Amino acid sequence: MSDTDKREGLVCTAFLRSCEKFPDRPAVEVAGFELSYQQLNQRARRLAATIQANATPGEVPLTAVFAYRSHTAYAAVLGALMAGHGYVPLNRTFPIDRTRLMLEKSTCRSLIVDKGSEPQLSELLRGLTTPMVILCPDRTDATEASAKLPAHRVVGANEFVDAEQWRPPVVPQNAIAYLLFTSGSTGQPKGVMVSNANVLHYVDYVTKRYGFTSNDRVSQTFDLTFDLSAHDMFVAWQSGACVCCPSQKQLIKPGAFLNDSRLTVWFSVPSTAVFMRRLGVLKPGMYPRLRLTLFCGEALPVDTVLEWARAAPNSVIENIYGPTELTIGCTAYRWNGTSSLAECEQGIVPIGEPFDGMQSFVADEQLREVEPGCDGELLMSGPQLSLGYWQNEEETRRAFVHIAGRNGIYYRTGDRVRVVPGKPMVYLGRLDSQIKVFGHRVELGEVEAAIREVTGLDGVVALGWPRSASGVDGVEAFLEVESFDTNALLNELKSRLPAWMLPRNVRTLRRFPLNANGKYDRRALQMLLEAG
Repeated sequence: MSDTDKREGLVCTAFLRSCEKFPDRPAVEVAGFELSYQQLNQRARRLAATIQANATPGEVPLTAVFAYRSHTAYAAVLGALMAGHGYVPLNRTFPIDRTRLMLEKSTCRSLIVDKGSEPQLSELLRGLTTPMVILCPDRTDATEASAKLPAHRVVGANEFVDAEQWRPPVVPQNAIAYLLFTSGSTGQPKGVMVSNANVLHYVDYVTKRYGFTSNDRVSQTFDLTFDLSAHDMFVAWQSGACVCCPSQKQLIKPGAFLNDSRLTVWFSVPSTAVFMRRLGVLKPGMYPRLRLTLFCGEALPVDTVLEWARAAPNSVIENIYGPTELTIGCTAYRWNGTSSLAECEQGIVPIGEPFDGMQSFVADEQLREVEPGCDGELLMSGPQLSLGYWQNEEETRRAFVHIAGRNGIYYRTGDRVRVVPGKPMVYLGRLDSQIKVFGHRVELGEVEAAIREVTGLDGVVALGWPRSASGVDGVEAFLEVESFDTNALLNELKSRLPAWMLPRNVRTLRRFPLNANGKYDRRALQMLLEAG
């Protein structure tokens, strides 16, 4: 029985199979430098064998990855999985206190660190007294680091176990593949437990849906702390394709990265495409190599898709929807230049139909199914439903619920949708984006849609402000543009929106703040309002 067979049914199985079929093909490219499947496999096996050799019986089978846009980051993800662990991505661009809290909550006892993240290591571990095994594959000798961290065992590359000593572990499919911390409503990060089985269902379905092959070159615009990064890695490696990861400098010029890396598949949040549109790099025919474009993570503006379709004339374009708790993506909508415009609402592309095996349910506040054509909260169930929240049964019970008369557990997405028979599902915004102004219900998405239509801009955010005992007293709007005739805009909006929906003020920003996942940071914009 081969090593691959022993790992059958786990996330890293397909990577090992691709290593056997395509040993010399590129598996990952970081800032222009490639590693073949054979090279990446050797690095991952050494890490896996070293984790196994240093593991303490009974410890939680999780390994933290403190690495950022490096070859080591990818080897670490695979090394953790091949050791029989789930990986816990940490990000050196996050506030260190938040990252330390994630590490502490995870109860990991092994940590892999790349060269660029090492300078933060002492601060990351400050106050953590439980001994950890810290693997530094980019450091030959760890003597100096060990002296700084006497409470922990620091292992340099010269002490790593040989790759040949790696032994495929026995791991159940419902074991955690990755533990990813997302923002929690309490201000504390919540760890979402995603199993091997969850990821495998997604990867198998998507691989067939989009016809991935070993000739594909797949973008990696997402950080490892954003679950969409798992799509890029595991879908590519299942097919023997290459994951192309840009440096931070390359991310500033995504159009050049797309062409320089000879990408065939692009995957990003819509904000990146909006940014490219503003940069003027969505001109007709600019990206003829692209055969597939995927967007996910936030609402997708129609105008952005229209320009992207012209810039990448040979590309299929799909809008994917899915929260972390439902494993990467669980519905999709394919753009059709002939019929799609009529299916869009509020200037936003639909989110389409559930993936095979996934069930959707649109409910009112009492979790009763709404009538066809009515708005409601989207709940979903199926094989991509994650295991819940790490060491947080109360939050898990609140979000993962039973529905009277239906089998299984459903996840409450908190997203408002509408399903009309015979038409694709449309996304209408977050439930918490519906505000009340003097007793009137106001959908901020509707305000944003009206502004986009008048201005032709994609970068539009509306917020309820200022807060009052009954909700909010009004609406404030932001435009992502150097300057704009906001008075003319407000006058035009008076003919389109009732008085209680009209923005009191419209502010312009040359560039919207983005959160760690590249989405518009509405909280940061709210803080601008609070600061006056």
